[in-house]
Amino acid sequence: MRSRSVSGTVQAGVVAVPAPSTRLAADWAREIATNLRLEPGDVEPLSLPRSRTRWPDFGRCVGAASVWTETIGLHGVLATGELALMACRGARYHHDAAQYGGSVFCNLFLSEDRGLDVHFPVADRRIALTRGTMLLFDTGQPHAVVPRDGNGFDAADFGPDGGRDQVFLTWELSVSDPCVARVLGIVAGDVPAVDDDDEGLWLDGVPTRLCPASGRFL
Repeated sequence: MRSRSVSGTVQAGVVAVPAPSTRLAADWAREIATNLRLEPGDVEPLSLPRSRTRWPDFGRCVGAASVWTETIGLHGVLATGELALMACRGARYHHDAAQYGGSVFCNLFLSEDRGLDVHFPVADRRIALTRGTMLLFDTGQPHAVVPRDGNGFDAADFGPDGGRDQVFLTWELSVSDPCVARVLGIVAGDVPAVDDDDEGLWLDGVPTRLCPASGRFL
């Protein structure tokens, strides 16, 4: 894989989307409890095909996300991205560069405000998670889902009752698209290409790791 810069830009906004129906929300809660069995810090996929059969407002949600991406300069890009439905019970500090180094994420959060933020420690940004929160960020940008009044990730903040679970749509967008690279300011690097086994986040010429509780580089 060719090296590239990691964007420090986080695009954020809020769009108007309908609340999930009681039936759909109950279906998500059941799938999280019985199939995913989320533990604190887990981020796992829900069944999007199953959800769509119970989600008459799915098209409105996608449409709202598409309009938002157009306003920040991503013209027609969302339709080309790989779409998934995800659930998380908080999230430890991490980056996704090893698995998704050629992509950025565009997320639409569907759950109500449960007192959580997405925290980007390197970018020094905290974005409140409410229904309709939109995020566009580099997969190499360290981030976590943490309590709004907290200073890091602590599993004890996320109980087994699922009261702080978040459900969101996520699009995987390629950095090879000129619009995506321009909006986030991603540029190709001058470091020689690395083997697949070495893909990930590099700092000062060497691979780096994150503390999952604080987001600090180790």
